[in-house]
Amino acid sequence: MAHHYPLTLAWTGNTLDATYNRNGSLTNPGKHALAVSSAPEYAGDPACWNPEDLLGSALAACHMLTFLALCAKVRLEIVGYEDHAEAVLDTVDKVTRITQVRLRPAIRVARGTSMAKVVELFEKAHKYCIVANSVTCEVLMDPRVVEV
Repeated sequence: MAHHYPLTLAWTGNTLDATYNRNGSLTNPGKHALAVSSAPEYAGDPACWNPEDLLGSALAACHMLTFLALCAKVRLEIVGYEDHAEAVLDTVDKVTRITQVRLRPAIRVARGTSMAKVVELFEKAHKYCIVANSVTCEVLMDPRVVEV
């Protein structure tokens, strides 16, 4: 069964102006608006989310949620998760695209938790992550498991 996720992206400006405004607003029924722009390297507003940020964020969030779901399913206690993910934009063969997303979470677990099981489920989450299954870039995973 297909699920649909509608959104509205709105922009106003004038592209005949060489310094035209790159800022827009992304909205979805019932959610807060998200200010978007191009990356600063492309004359965008550094205070706004850009497509590169959003792609990396979508992958990081989906991977985390998939990982947490797997842990809950097998009753493995995770008490904290903080990812410092990074999307890499590069030009390869004259095509500019996101070539890599690196996930570097610190995963906090209760003392005595099997570190090997945490890492196993983190890696398994990649197989089930909807966004990871939707992108062609390389996804590097470097989890750090910390007992609390």
